[in-house]
Amino acid sequence: MQERSAVMMGRFGNKGRYSCFGFIVVLVLLLPYAMARGSRDGLSAMSGTLPHFLQEPDDAYIVKSNPIKLRCRARPALQIFFKCNGEWVHQNQHTSLEHTELGTGLKIREVMINVSRQQVEDFHGPEDYWCLCVAWSHLGTSKSRKATVRIAYLRKNFEQEPQGMEVPINGMIVLHCRPPEGVPAAEVEWLKNEELVSSLEDLNIDTRADHNLIINEARLSDSGNYTCLASNIVARRRSATATVIVFVNGGWSSWTDWSECNVRCGRGVQKRTRTCTNPAPLNGGAFCEGMSVQKSTCTSPCPVDGGWAEWTMWSVCSSECERQRTRECTDPEPKHGGRLCDGAALDTDNCTGDLCIQADMESSNDVALYSGLAAGLVTVVVLIIAVTLYRRNQSEYGVDVIDSSALTGGFQSFSFKSARQGNPLLMNSSMQPDLTVSRTYTGPICYPDSMEKELIPEPALFDPLPDLKVKVHSSFMVSLGVSERAEYHAKAPSQTFPRGVVQEIGGGGGTLGGRGKSQLAPIQPALVSSMMTGKRPLRTSGVFGHGGGRLVVPNAGVSLLVPHGAIEEDTTWELYVSITQQDSSALSDEGQEILLSPEVTYGPPGLTLSCPVALTVAHCADVSSEDWNIKLKRQTQDNSWEDVMTVEEESTSCYCLLDTQCCHLLVERPGCYALVGEALTQAAGKRLRLAAFGNMEPNFLNYSIRVYCVDDMPHAFQEVVSVERSRGGRLLEEPKTLLFRANSFSLQVSIQDIPQFLWSIKPFTTCQEFSFSQVWCSSQSPLQCAFSLERYSPAANQLSCKISVRQVKGHEQILQVYTTIAENEKDTVPFFTQSDCTITSQTGSRAFKIPLSIRQRICATFDTANAKGKDWQLLAQKLHIDRNLGYFACQTSPSAVILSLWEAQHQERGDLDSLASALEEISKVQSKHSTSVDTLDRISKTIPSSNSTMNRSSEELDANHT
Repeated sequence: MQERSAVMMGRFGNKGRYSCFGFIVVLVLLLPYAMARGSRDGLSAMSGTLPHFLQEPDDAYIVKSNPIKLRCRARPALQIFFKCNGEWVHQNQHTSLEHTELGTGLKIREVMINVSRQQVEDFHGPEDYWCLCVAWSHLGTSKSRKATVRIAYLRKNFEQEPQGMEVPINGMIVLHCRPPEGVPAAEVEWLKNEELVSSLEDLNIDTRADHNLIINEARLSDSGNYTCLASNIVARRRSATATVIVFVNGGWSSWTDWSECNVRCGRGVQKRTRTCTNPAPLNGGAFCEGMSVQKSTCTSPCPVDGGWAEWTMWSVCSSECERQRTRECTDPEPKHGGRLCDGAALDTDNCTGDLCIQADMESSNDVALYSGLAAGLVTVVVLIIAVTLYRRNQSEYGVDVIDSSALTGGFQSFSFKSARQGNPLLMNSSMQPDLTVSRTYTGPICYPDSMEKELIPEPALFDPLPDLKVKVHSSFMVSLGVSERAEYHAKAPSQTFPRGVVQEIGGGGGTLGGRGKSQLAPIQPALVSSMMTGKRPLRTSGVFGHGGGRLVVPNAGVSLLVPHGAIEEDTTWELYVSITQQDSSALSDEGQEILLSPEVTYGPPGLTLSCPVALTVAHCADVSSEDWNIKLKRQTQDNSWEDVMTVEEESTSCYCLLDTQCCHLLVERPGCYALVGEALTQAAGKRLRLAAFGNMEPNFLNYSIRVYCVDDMPHAFQEVVSVERSRGGRLLEEPKTLLFRANSFSLQVSIQDIPQFLWSIKPFTTCQEFSFSQVWCSSQSPLQCAFSLERYSPAANQLSCKISVRQVKGHEQILQVYTTIAENEKDTVPFFTQSDCTITSQTGSRAFKIPLSIRQRICATFDTANAKGKDWQLLAQKLHIDRNLGYFACQTSPSAVILSLWEAQHQERGDLDSLASALEEISKVQSKHSTSVDTLDRISKTIPSSNSTMNRSSEELDANHT
C-alpha cells in the first residue's frame, strides 16, 4: 500500500496537470491505511479530529546562493507533503520526523524541505514563488498558509542622495534620501561625521519621515558631514556625503557712549561706534549692513584763566606784631580748565615798625633748634651707612640661609608679568596688554628669551661668592625623620646649565668639582650627517652625577630623566639629547610604515647606567582607537634600524607608555630611537597642526596668506616658526589641529568669503590640494600653500575671510581671518615675541618632584615582599602603570623604576596629590598588614603637607628679606 502511494505521489509530482486527480487518488489509497493504523494504535476515540498545524511555513529570503528550509508540524497527522507553485514536491525531497505526544497519545509529524536559489530563479509566474503543506489524518486533510520565497538583493545606486546645504541658525534642515531598490526593503540610518544620528536622544531631530532627516531648528553644532546609510540582510550602501553648514549672520552691538569733543575750544566732532559682534558672523554669514561709526558736531567751551580780585583791608595787629590781608582768584574765576591765578592769596606785614624784639629772639631760637635736629639726623644716617658697609664686608666669611626648595624637590613658584592672557602670537588682538596681571608658573626654572636677544647665562647671574657655605635646614626633611643637616659648598660648579652652554670642567685633571671621574660625550655620526645635510640638529647637553637630573630640548616635546643613583658615585657624565632633522631612514622598504615621532638620540655611546632612564618623545598618532601597529625602533652602528618592540607587547628589555600626545620610554642603551606606525584600518589617523600666516608684499597692494600643514609635534612646528620669522610673517589665527585619516583621500585647502568689492584673487587659485601620500608620508616636513590677494584701493585696510582645510570624506577645520592691513607693517613688531626656555638642564634634587627622602622610603616599603606578593605591583596598578609588569620584575628596585616613569609622565604638573591619593588607597587595601599601613599613612600624609610647608617657608623668607 505504501509503495503504491509513493509511486502515485511521484507521478503526480512530476505532472502538474494531474494534480487534482492525484490528490483524490491519494486520499482513496491512504484512507483505509489510516483507518487500519488508527485502530491499531488505539486512536478510535479521536476519530473526529482533523490535523492541526503546530508550525506553518514562514516567508523566507534566499541570501546569495544559500538555500532556505521550510518547516511544517501538525497533530494528528499521518502524512504531510509540501506543494509549491501548485505542484506536489516529490517525497524524496521531504525530511520527516514523527513522535507521540505523551498527554494525548496523538501522532505529531514534522516535515522539512529545502528551496534553492535555482528553483526560485527557474520559476516564472504571475506571483512570487510559494509553498504550502497539506496534512492527512484518518478524517481528512488540512492546508497551511502560503509562504513566499524571494531572492534577497540590494542595488548599489540610491534613487535620491542627500544634497549639501547652507542654512541660517534656527532654520530648518531637510535632507532627502531614497534608498536603493532591494528585497527586503532597505532600512535607512543617518550618520553625522561617521557617528550615528538618533532621534531618540535629540528631540530636535526627526528621522521617521519617509527616510528623510529633518532638523527643526538648526544649531551651530548641527554643522557637519551627513551620510545616508541603507542596509538589509544582504548588504549595506552609503550615499555621497552631504555637507551642512549652519551660518550666523552678523548683528550690530549697542552704540557706545559719545566720545569727548576732539577740540578743547570751539566747534569740533564727537563720535560713537558699534561692532558687528551681536552676534559675530560665522561660517560665511553676512556681515552687518550700515555704518559702524556715527559722528556729530560738538562745541567745547574755551578755557578761562583766573584773575586776582582787589586786596582786602589790613587786619588788626596780632600779638605776634603781624597784620594780614587776602585776595581771591575771582576776577575772573578759572573755568573750563583755565589756569589758576599766579601768586599768593595771603600777604603779611610787621605792624610795629620792627619794634617786636622778643619775637625776633624767639624766631632765632627756633632756627637753632631745627639746625640741631638736622645735624643729629645726618649723624644717624652716616652711622647706619657705616654699619651696613661693615656687615657687607663681614658677609664674605659666612652666611646661613634657610632653603625652602627642598620642600618641593627643587620646584619653586615664579611670578612673571604677562603681556596678555591670550595667544601672544596673534596680530591685531582686540585685547590690550594688561601689565597688572601676574601669572605664577610652577615647574623647572625657565627664563623668557624675548626677541631673540641673548640673556646673561645663569652661571654669570648666580655665581656664588668664594667659599660661600650654605646650610640647609629643611623642616620637611625633619618631618620625615631625616634629621641630618646637609651642607653644600659653592666651589662645586652650578647644577643648572643654560641651553647650548656646556660647563667647563676644571681642576683635578678634568674632574668635576675636584672629585670623581669626568666622561665627555663624543660627537655622534648622526649629528655629523645632520650637519652635512645643512639642517642643524636640535641639541642640549648637561653634566650629571650620582644625583641624576633632567635634560629638556626646548619647544620640542623631548626630555630625558636620569634617576637618582643611575650614575655611579664619584663619576660624572656629559649627557646630551638631540633631534635629527634630516630625512628619516627608520621606515621599512615596504612603504606601509610612517614616522610618528622625531628621531631622538641620547648618549654618549659608552654610557653605563645602573637603572633605566626615562626618555619622553612627542608623537602625532591618534591613539584613541586600536587602528595602529606602533613600533619602537633603534638605529644600529651601521646606520640601519632594528625593531625594539611594539607598543602593546610584553618586553623585558624596554618599556613603552603611550599617552595621547607623547610616549614615555624606559631604556638603558644609549642610541637613536623613533616611533613608526602602520595603519591597520582606514580609521587610523594622525594629527596635523594648521596655521595661517600673512604679510604685505613690497608693492603694498598684494597681501600674501600662507597656510601650513605639519605633523602635530612641537619641534616640527618650530621649523615653520623659523621660516616665517625670516619672512616677517604674522600669525593670523590660533593654530588648530586636524585629524587626517588613512582613507587614501587627499587634503584640500581653500579660501572663502573674500570681500568681493575690496579684494580680488586670481581665478582657479582659491582651492589647492595635497595628495594623500604627500600628507600621510610627510615625515614632519611642513606642507605649504599660498594665496595672493590684491586690493583694489590702498584705502582698503580691512581683510576678513575664512580658510577651509578638509580631507575629502573626512574632517574639516576652519581658520577665520580678521585682520587690519597697516601701511607701515614692515616697521611693526613681529609676532615671534614668544618666551623661550634658556635653562634646559637641571641636576640634583631640583629636577625631581618627589623629594629623595620620600622616594627612598617608598622604595623600601614596596620592594619588600609580603604575604600577597610584591607590593610594587599594587603601586603600579594604583598609578595606572599596570601593563608589562614583567619588565619591572627584572629591575633591582621595581618601585624606583615605577616612580621614575611617574615623574616623566607628570613632568608638566608639579603637584604630588595623585601620588598621595594612590598611597592612601593602597593603605586601605592592605589594612591587614599593620606595619606597611602605618608607613604608608605617614608617607601619604606627609606628601600633601609639602605645599603648605613650602608656603610657610616662602613667607618667612620674604619677611626676612623685608
